[in-house]
Formats: sequence, C-alpha cells, structure tokens
Amino acid sequence: QVQLVESGGGLVQAGGSLRLSCAASGSIFSINTMGWYRQAPGKQRELVAEVISGGSTNYADFVKGRFTISKNNANTVNLQMNSLKPEDTAVYYCAARTFVNSVYWGQGTQVTVSS
Repeated sequence: QVQLVESGGGLVQAGGSLRLSCAASGSIFSINTMGWYRQAPGKQRELVAEVISGGSTNYADFVKGRFTISKNNANTVNLQMNSLKPEDTAVYYCAARTFVNSVYWGQGTQVTVSS
C-alpha cells in the first residue's frame, strides 16, 4: 500500500506561479512512477507530468516549458508551475504507479488561476 499526501495549490493570478508537493509513505520502494494529473470540471482526468524511477520525465504538451516536475528523494515529488493560465484551473492529483501496475491517488488539491 502507498499513501500520498499533497500540499500546495491555491489561488493565483494568470502569469503567476505555484508549487505542489506530494509525499508518499508506506511501500515507497514499490513505486515505479510518480506524477501529477489534473481534472477540470466536466473534463476527464489527464496527465500533467510524471517522473519515472530511472529519473526520466514525461510532460503533457500543454505544460511543456511552463511546469517542471522533480523528485527530492524516494518519496517526494514536486511540481513547479510557472506562467499559469486560467485554463490550468483544476483539481490536481498526485499519483503513484508501482512496478506491478497498482495505482494510488492523493486526495487532490485545488489550483485556481484567475484572469
């Protein structure tokens, strides 16, 4: 079992920055990939960025050049979000996928970008 606790998020004006953090606990050495997804009202949950255990990263096209994902250690992943746009408004979820393909989710944190 893996537990995920998110922090960060909030309200920011367009062009501003926010930083999200996610701390994993439990069976952290079973984690292969950690990342962030988001879900806006009326839309499906979508991948924002992820980091794989070897250190490689993967970003959605709509955040390339604006968001940076980083991993502090085996159990903490951060998402630095710059140049935020109103369309980035969503609930952001931390996710962890294990080597046996189990997926765990955080509780979600609201990010609101005002125009």
